[in-house]
This record gives sequence, C-alpha cells and structure tokens, in this order.
Amino acid sequence: MQKCISNENETLIHPFKPVVFEDSKILILGTFPSIKSFENNFYYSHPKNQFWDILANIFNEKKPKSIEEKILFLKKHKIALWDSICECKRKKANSRDDNLEIIKPCNIINLLKQYPNIKKIALTSRTAEKVIKKHFLNSQFSILNSQLIYLPSPSPLNARLKFQQKAQIWKKLLELM
Repeated sequence: MQKCISNENETLIHPFKPVVFEDSKILILGTFPSIKSFENNFYYSHPKNQFWDILANIFNEKKPKSIEEKILFLKKHKIALWDSICECKRKKANSRDDNLEIIKPCNIINLLKQYPNIKKIALTSRTAEKVIKKHFLNSQFSILNSQLIYLPSPSPLNARLKFQQKAQIWKKLLELM
C-alpha cells in the first residue's frame, strides 16, 4: 500500500491512473485521493462520501461496490474520472482539501487531447476548481473555457445540502434530466 500522509518534506504522488474510455463524454475531476481512497486503492472510497450514491441515484441503478463494478458503471455511463492534483504534501493526517499543499496539477490538457469525445468537465470540489482555473483556464483548449461545471461536493464535510438536493443538482448539471 502506498503511503498517504506526507511528512513535512515528503511529496505524495497520485496513486491512480485516470479512469477513462474512448467514448467518455464527461470528465469528473476531484482534488486528490483521500486517505481512505489510498487505503482502498480507488477513487471516492471513504464510506461517508456520497459520490457513488449520487451517481447510482441519478442513473437509477444500484450502487457499485467493487472497483470492477465502479469501472463498469463509469464505462456504461461514459464518465471519465480523475483528480486535479497529481503531486502534493498533506500537512495533517486527514483528507481535508485545506491540508493539501499543491505541488503539481495533473495534466488535464493532455488527457483531453487523447480523449476528444469528452465534452464536459465536472468538478467536485472548490479546490479542484481553483486548480483548474489557476493552471489551465487561460489555455487555448476551448473545453476548459466553455464546458466547466461545478458539482456540489459529495464529501461528508459538505453538509449544507441534503443528499437529494445534491443528486438533483448533479443530474441537472450533467444534463441527465
């Protein structure tokens, strides 16, 4: 298992490759894997994170459990999944975004060039939004300027919206209504 908490001078490297398919139409970007995601070796693995519950709800399907089921679910719905930060330091032993010291963003432009069917980028955190705006929004790559949307965070720390409200917003913004 890869280490997920850095000491003062240690850099954490993103442990997962992007989950993306030739026919992916939406790229969902988070910030950086949580400690639980590192431990469970896949995206959005904290048991209280609502990511997989929200997707299952808006597609009217049962929640995928295993990594294989999650990958098949994403493929079926033409969703790519990655994060905005590929290298950072985690200042404290928790997964809050404000504990991350960003060193290097992920190469979103390169991914989009490889997968031209992606027409929309959905961000699941304000930190991911800041990273994209700071590092990529001035690029010549038009999708980053026109099809960028913010989804309410599925994190258990985002308690200002109830689950059903989040699911409705996701459904509308992902144009699934």
